[in-house]
Amino acid sequence: MKEKSEKTRCAWASKDPLYVRYHDKEWGIPVHDDRKLFEFLILEGAQAGLSWITILRKRETYRESFDGFDPEKVAAYKEKKIQSLLKDEGIIRNELKIRSAVTNAKEFLNIQKEYGSFDKYIWSFVNQKTIYNSWKTNREVPSETSESKAMSKDLKKRGFKFVGSTICYAFMQATGMVMDHTTDCFCFVKKKP
Repeated sequence: MKEKSEKTRCAWASKDPLYVRYHDKEWGIPVHDDRKLFEFLILEGAQAGLSWITILRKRETYRESFDGFDPEKVAAYKEKKIQSLLKDEGIIRNELKIRSAVTNAKEFLNIQKEYGSFDKYIWSFVNQKTIYNSWKTNREVPSETSESKAMSKDLKKRGFKFVGSTICYAFMQATGMVMDHTTDCFCFVKKKP
């Protein structure tokens, strides 16, 4: 039986303090800062095929290794920097994922030029407003939606890598484009009238 002081969280949020903090303080909270959006885009791509806790444990090293997720700096990475990242044990040393971060940074900057901000572009897939869901259990939560499919298709057309519709949906959940906390979770928020 739960102690009264223990909060009910989404079932995926394990007891790991890193996971709990991420669930309670970040996941599902709307993000409109371009650099933070870039960070999530790169981290969600790095997570492909792995668990999110693996990425969370390496997040600080990612921030250091990828110059604070400054897209201009990442877009300018040359082969020497890529080779040093491939030797960095603090990140996922997958060459395709590392090279995709550089490619995605370049395309990210192109979108900023075209739209004025990446925020304006990426939030257009949800009409600039959070989609509020009311899932009772994690089993009900989809791995992709029509919005994540549209986002994936457009990002791929622009040259982005590691942006399949499932990755895009995880990105949408992380950045608050969708509110997918289950109804029993203390972070659950009903759609505002």
